[in-house]
Amino acid sequence: MDALPRKLNLAPMMGCTDRHFRVLARMLSPNALLYSEMITTGALEYGDAPHHLRHAGDTPAALQLGGNDPAALARCARLVEDAGYQEVNLNVGCPSDRVKDGLFGACLMAQPQLVGECVAAMQKTVRIPVTVKCRIGIDDSDGLTFFLDFIRQVRAAGCAVFAVHARKAMLQGLSPKENREIPPLRYDYVKAAKAEFPKLTLILNGGLKDDRALDDGFDGVMLGRAAYNDPWVLAKMEERRYGTTIPSRSEVLEAYFEHMSREHAEGTAVKHMARHLFGFFLGVRGARRFRRELSETMFADDSCPATIRRAIEVSGVEG
Repeated sequence: MDALPRKLNLAPMMGCTDRHFRVLARMLSPNALLYSEMITTGALEYGDAPHHLRHAGDTPAALQLGGNDPAALARCARLVEDAGYQEVNLNVGCPSDRVKDGLFGACLMAQPQLVGECVAAMQKTVRIPVTVKCRIGIDDSDGLTFFLDFIRQVRAAGCAVFAVHARKAMLQGLSPKENREIPPLRYDYVKAAKAEFPKLTLILNGGLKDDRALDDGFDGVMLGRAAYNDPWVLAKMEERRYGTTIPSRSEVLEAYFEHMSREHAEGTAVKHMARHLFGFFLGVRGARRFRRELSETMFADDSCPATIRRAIEVSGVEG
């Protein structure tokens, strides 16, 4: 039985939702379900799997896999479960050229039967939930009938949870960034899917700035760039939905500095952790100078957590 909290979700974002940002996000939202960056099956089977699978203090967390081979996905799903994640998610929504050239991501929406086979193979291997993140369509295959048929076929294979970016993906002519902004949002497609399949859990993604879509009857909301660019959005949603009292910015920073210090002692470069702080003071007096100080110091060879502390002090940012 799926008992994971699904009202608040941090979207998988390449270059953003690594384990360091998830640690920061967990400090701000104890109840959010946090998704990793997409990790390809090839990276796990032929690369540094322990590095890709590592996480700390961010549970409940889901790892998103990219791939199209049911057997490889099943093997990697087992690795994900063994690493302590609470969910494995299949990427059927990324429109980037690299992903498209690998014949996975959003282009898989044209092959719902294959997606179903991938889901079924993973489910036979693990006990944790196997979920799908998708779009509402691709290119000219963007009607409601197409979307509902995709959901129907993948549901028949056993998938009970879909995170839906409520835009179609245009696989020709648009960059990944443009694909997040140009195709129109169609939240009504997700509502229609919920009406058609009321027992499914459908999580709304795309263009969201907060959690207010929950008041419109969606099972959950998934925020991406809005939460990365302003992490305190997570704290505000957490407080509104769960009544959780979030520590002050200075208290959260102290806890994150402890994480940075441990990681730095193990050899992690400060820049990989400090970059997640660029939006930490968004809207706060001194934030612009802090970002400038951070960008000027975090890339230095001798940068350390104390360097970031000094950037805060020099900028006069108010926490």
